[in-house]
Amino acid sequence: MTKRLYSIPYFLWIGLFVIIPLAMLFYQSFFDISGHFTLSNYSTYFTSGTYLMMTWNSVLYALIITVVTLLISYPTAYVLTKLKMKQMWLMLIILPTWVNLLLKAYAFIGIFGKYGSINGFLQFIGIGRVQILFTDASFIFVASYISIPFMVLPIFNALEDLDSNLINASYDLGASKIQTFINVIWPLSLNGVRAGVQAVFIPSLSLFMLTRLIGGNKVITLGTAVEEHFLITQNWGMGSTIAVVLVLAMLVVMGLTKEKKGA
Repeated sequence: MTKRLYSIPYFLWIGLFVIIPLAMLFYQSFFDISGHFTLSNYSTYFTSGTYLMMTWNSVLYALIITVVTLLISYPTAYVLTKLKMKQMWLMLIILPTWVNLLLKAYAFIGIFGKYGSINGFLQFIGIGRVQILFTDASFIFVASYISIPFMVLPIFNALEDLDSNLINASYDLGASKIQTFINVIWPLSLNGVRAGVQAVFIPSLSLFMLTRLIGGNKVITLGTAVEEHFLITQNWGMGSTIAVVLVLAMLVVMGLTKEKKGA
């Protein structure tokens, strides 16, 4: 009985802030801009080359951001586990997450801008000013930078939980460091990698603020389209339809990267 009472706040939270908003989103997706019931929003989405291209861009950018983040985060997490003051270094990596995302975006605008510090240095060494801001590269760089702590933490925890006896046994059996990593360390840390991929790929699918501030509207994703329909065109039905598709895509990603028990 006590456990049931303690679970009431949890179910209230899930109901009020997850289930009801998703239900309202799904309901709104069946209405056009005039408030009439219709199925045209879904037919428009799946037959429109523009929306399909946005979908492809969203998935592609999210995949690139996830891969870049993973390539940086895994070696970082591995090195952290070997350091004496690992918790302090981990805290320094996580510390930027305490800073508001908008503030970090504006900081990078100052760094990458035409008269920013990077262009100032390039001009100083004789290369001259180049266009860094409002490019795909700057968007991917900033999004990856912001996502790194969310990838490092689960991988670090997975590597920390590894049984050192398994690694020593691998060396005792004649395996090299590379063989040990491929056959022992990597498979045993996959649950952390999966959790990191979820924490990075899923939010990256719906990015919209960075696409405007860093990408300069040259990077168009489904998140940008949702913002446009809700705030500018006022076509809440179409915006809800795209949001429903995003939610379904996120569920698919969660299913594909679901943690395997006993792995």
